[in-house]
Amino acid sequence: MITISEAAQKRVRELLAADNNPNQFLRVGVRPGGCSGFTYGMGTDENMREGDQVVEYEGFKVVVDEESFKYIKGLEIDFKESMLGGGFTMENPNASATCGCGVSFRTATNEGQAEKCDD
Repeated sequence: MITISEAAQKRVRELLAADNNPNQFLRVGVRPGGCSGFTYGMGTDENMREGDQVVEYEGFKVVVDEESFKYIKGLEIDFKESMLGGGFTMENPNASATCGCGVSFRTATNEGQAEKCDD
């Protein structure tokens, strides 16, 4: 299960509405990389894949591929505004370590494939 705050839900609805495609949903996933080993990915998609996990919210769906789901089960997504703009934040109960920017992590059982950080 993935939890999305009210603020993040509002922003997701805005992003999906801007695409003007009723078949689109939010895809959340993980790929090897980042300075800690895994990097979050998030974007719109309209193509379901075998093994996808689906969570429905009012007005949209969140889809996670089967491989990513084991690393982000229980993920909490929020949207925060700041003086420099806004952005999504991820709170992952499976992460044993994260990078300073908050978009890279590793778990206790898998270190992923870390990359050199750009300073």
